[in-house]
Amino acid sequence: MTKLYPFSSHTLRLEKWRYHYLDEGEGETLLMLHGNPTWSFYYRNLILGLKDSYRCVVPDHMGMGKSDKPQDYPYTLSRHIDNLEKLVDHLKLDEITLVVHDWGGAIGMGFAVRHPERIRRLVIFNTAAFLSQEIPLSLRLCRLPGFGALAIRGFNAFARGAIRWACAKPERMTKEVREGYLEPYDNFANRVANLRFVQDIPMDSESPSYNVVQNIEENLILFKNHPVQIIWGAHDFVFNDHFLKRWQEIFPQAEVHRMEDAGHYVVEDAHERILPMMKEFFQENSI
Repeated sequence: MTKLYPFSSHTLRLEKWRYHYLDEGEGETLLMLHGNPTWSFYYRNLILGLKDSYRCVVPDHMGMGKSDKPQDYPYTLSRHIDNLEKLVDHLKLDEITLVVHDWGGAIGMGFAVRHPERIRRLVIFNTAAFLSQEIPLSLRLCRLPGFGALAIRGFNAFARGAIRWACAKPERMTKEVREGYLEPYDNFANRVANLRFVQDIPMDSESPSYNVVQNIEENLILFKNHPVQIIWGAHDFVFNDHFLKRWQEIFPQAEVHRMEDAGHYVVEDAHERILPMMKEFFQENSI
């Protein structure tokens, strides 16, 4: 694990809970935000390839990765945004390049619409930060009362399913990589946020996070003139081309790379090609 994730851990105390983050390198800030059921481990290859020229700040959302996993906690989108806001204030980050994937899109853009003056560029992997009725059957099943808790917390079906299906290149999921993804979610208690993220998907106006996502979507126009890079895994059964098309409608100025041989874990499938794309994008849109 240390070989694949050779980074120094940092923690910010939020109330009585520890919020874990990485802070590697120096230079312009790249704020990288993961989703569910990943953690900062997802970005390890990008950090290793960028930290010589950039400052990579990579938190683990509460309940995820090396952050604490409280059992009685409001695992809502608004709270995750609040936590990120506190980290950014704590580290005094500005001129931020936001790098987002999966739930990191809603969390990151939720922060961004609160503080557009702090955002310099956007790098968008397979994610959403807008309302949609598109949801695969597997996620609908995981939202069912009782069944979802049994599958996700009892059998670890969500995290285990992801390491099987989220990569288009199964050879990338070596034993060590699989263990890395699964390490934080090794028992029923530690999988609490995996379930709560799935339950928080805002499918209707009664959902606690519906209005939050609606507000984010309405304010994405704040970034109509920002440099935006979209790098998209074409073989994603959750964030499919419907979501890519919506991002292109929102940000017609975006530089788009559709990775034909990559899946939902696009960084895992294609980091060797993604790194030069990102470096070129940063240089062409330098501060």
